[in-house]
Amino acid sequence: MSEKNTPFHGSDLEKIEKIYKIKKEEIISFSSNVNPLGISDKLKKELSLKLDCLSNYPDREYVELRQAMGNYCQINPDNIFLGNGTSDLISKFIRLINPSKALILGPTYSEYEREVKLCNGEAKYFELKESDDFKLDFDAFAKELSNCYDLLVICNPNNPTSSAIDNITIKKILDLCKEYNTFLIIDETYVEFCSQVDKISSVKLTQDYDNLLVLRGVSKFFAAPGLRLGYGINSSDSLKAQIENKKEPWNINTLAEEAGKLMFSDNEYIEKTKNLISQERKRLYEIFSKSSLYKPYRAEANFILLKILDDNIKSGYIFEKAIKEKMMIRDCQTFPFLNDSYIRFCILNKNDNDKLVECLLSVR
Repeated sequence: MSEKNTPFHGSDLEKIEKIYKIKKEEIISFSSNVNPLGISDKLKKELSLKLDCLSNYPDREYVELRQAMGNYCQINPDNIFLGNGTSDLISKFIRLINPSKALILGPTYSEYEREVKLCNGEAKYFELKESDDFKLDFDAFAKELSNCYDLLVICNPNNPTSSAIDNITIKKILDLCKEYNTFLIIDETYVEFCSQVDKISSVKLTQDYDNLLVLRGVSKFFAAPGLRLGYGINSSDSLKAQIENKKEPWNINTLAEEAGKLMFSDNEYIEKTKNLISQERKRLYEIFSKSSLYKPYRAEANFILLKILDDNIKSGYIFEKAIKEKMMIRDCQTFPFLNDSYIRFCILNKNDNDKLVECLLSVR
């Protein structure tokens, strides 16, 4: 497959610029799944007044930052671990667990499988089937889990399907994991975009299950991927001791430390984001539901997965049509169990969303 025909990641704007001769600043990215509001005005204003913090070392224990995160998540800050973005934490925790056998719900983000294999472990996928609209078949899953895996990884809401598992079901899964001595990692990168976060998030379950690690970050919801600030939540004293022995001092820089304290208390920005995504998610789903060309799947996150219903039209063709109109969507054929009949786009502001709708509906 040529470089031009290889599906691009949302961060590949430099490659797009080189290949398609379009300035990256002119591209509207529907592929990166980042909050369309950008970083908040409050953060821009107040962080700019704190630049002198770069002359100081961060607090080695990040007490104020973890307290801000604890208040935001309504969780004990002592159970919060920090990392250089969620990807950093995925890598560190999988290597710490060092699974010989891991189960991953897919289709999903490829980094989980990659990290398991870097540990010389075996990674197996449990398929979320299109015939079930990518919703979990719990009975079939429970049967598979009985094969005794060291590690289970769930992205919730899931990327790229935007489907989610409620925390009542997660609790049942955790009970099974306890029985089979399986550690569960839940990546909640997109959970804050959900209309009913309390019904999806497993953060509070960490208080009762020490075999659960929940991961979050600021890249998507707070529109700050360049900040590289992620955090994990777990109540295991044993895991805490292992992390304490291996952690690097000052692994979060002072600017990220100050930004984090501002972000998690920015209630106006948080509510504005939730309202925008909720309204546009519903509107866009209804638009594509009426189309004979696409099947949209019910979305919980800030992106929607579409199946192309015309066998003569492929995802690569639609990607090219969109990019020539300076809009970048995600060609999903590289995800496990998906093929060139699937595309994904994230929800931006109404005007940009309308441009993409017009482009996608005019494919024929």
